[in-house]
Amino acid sequence: MTANPARSRRSGGRAARVAMRESVRDDTRQAVRAGLEGGTYNPLSDHDLRAIHDAALDILADVGIGDATDEVIEIATAQGCHLNAHGRLSFPRSLVEDLLTKAAREYVVYSRDPAHADVHVGGNKVNYCTSGEAVSILDYKSRSYRPSTLVDLYDTARVVDALPNIHQFGQTVVPTEIADLYEHDINVVYAVLAGTTKPVEHTFNTVESIPAAMEMYAMVAGSEQKFRERPFVSFGGCPIVSPLRFAQENLDVLVATSRLGLVNDIAIAPQSGATAPSFLAGALVQVVAEALSCLCVVNMVRPGCPMSFAAWPFAVDLRTGAFAGGSAEVAVSMAAIAQIGRFYDLPTTVAASMSDAKMPDAQMGYEKGITSVVAGLAGANRVLESAGMMASLMGCSFEALVIDNDMLGMAQRVVRGIEVSEETLSVDVIKATVLGEGHYLGAGDTLKSMETEYVYPETADRTSQQVWIAEGAKTIDERAHEVAGKLLADHAVNAIPADIDKAIRERFPIKLERSRMRVG
Repeated sequence: MTANPARSRRSGGRAARVAMRESVRDDTRQAVRAGLEGGTYNPLSDHDLRAIHDAALDILADVGIGDATDEVIEIATAQGCHLNAHGRLSFPRSLVEDLLTKAAREYVVYSRDPAHADVHVGGNKVNYCTSGEAVSILDYKSRSYRPSTLVDLYDTARVVDALPNIHQFGQTVVPTEIADLYEHDINVVYAVLAGTTKPVEHTFNTVESIPAAMEMYAMVAGSEQKFRERPFVSFGGCPIVSPLRFAQENLDVLVATSRLGLVNDIAIAPQSGATAPSFLAGALVQVVAEALSCLCVVNMVRPGCPMSFAAWPFAVDLRTGAFAGGSAEVAVSMAAIAQIGRFYDLPTTVAASMSDAKMPDAQMGYEKGITSVVAGLAGANRVLESAGMMASLMGCSFEALVIDNDMLGMAQRVVRGIEVSEETLSVDVIKATVLGEGHYLGAGDTLKSMETEYVYPETADRTSQQVWIAEGAKTIDERAHEVAGKLLADHAVNAIPADIDKAIRERFPIKLERSRMRVG
């Protein structure tokens, strides 16, 4: 009897099928991964891009930016800026366009562990990262909000360390119990470095903290040279108070980090209808002008210093004045910023996947799902606020981190799209199957594509109603609560070797007690 052509393609038993699946597990063939290419969604036309650019340069030249420090005024006026009749620092169009040519086109934030991917920022590469600096957390045990602490910051880093679809850990919460700005900054540095070996991001409250932080980075890396060769930190901050004024303390930080050549991961966040025009195009003009002014400062201090084009045009609900981070207006505005960043060929950072919901519910799901997908399709290089953030950026949740990891896996799969090749067109497989068994279950290509073509949620439920009921009829929030609890109890990160940790604690006022930490 002639062998069945479809049957001949089947593998021999479960072990062989698993081996076939494992054989295709590499970084370039995973279903989702850091640095997928976006950029297919473009809400602005070429004419729109040019009009926004021209209007932003007019604002910078005619209105300028207020409240510049004496240091920045001296630096800027030496290169062609001037103080206008209102005492505001004006940036001539030709100077802005010249400095744009000197700006960094890409940068990398490195992982300290090869198990985690480096974050490549530039072009159309898309990475999803946390951030937010919420002042409250949804307590794991009581399920009610309370002020966030240093332990919460460490614990959120530890949870994110175990979630594969989140590519960088940025500071999620504020240790509200630490009032001293220097001690606050140093303990934030320690907590994020101790909680994960993924690339990290945090902010500085005061420029006085930077030398001590640099010393700690060098201790963790092995030397300052090793840190500079593979920087594993990007630095946030808000150097603009909208509309069109510098925030002087954060401006000092921007100048200091630029002098050191560090990655400036700023955030400029006006709210349309409150601190920016209510027309979204007008809000884009203002925030682009504000972001370009910071880019000018960075490149006047140190040409080519890495900096994110991090214009974050937020919105308010004009009925009430409440922050509307999960709104469609924010989604389309952030997509526009990603497109404008590509117009300038600059690394971009946007804020998306926020929710105004107070608990993990349907509102949280649709707000986060829509905004995270839109940002990725637009090609935003780093999508911040992408996991855990809720209550209009005032709160964070361990359960939300777990749920959002699932959601971001789906978002990345959408961003990746569909690859068409001779292999994936499957013509021979279709012919063999139709003339053979009539289904593709167990076929070689089906087993091979399980890991390369499909992403599988860890927390979402895909069982039948009967199985779901038999297993307790749990909601996704309940399942995420269990997963988060297991990670908090068991996931140990040996991110800082014991001897280095001891030296850090002897050198700096570290307030995170070893007894409160989970280390390997």
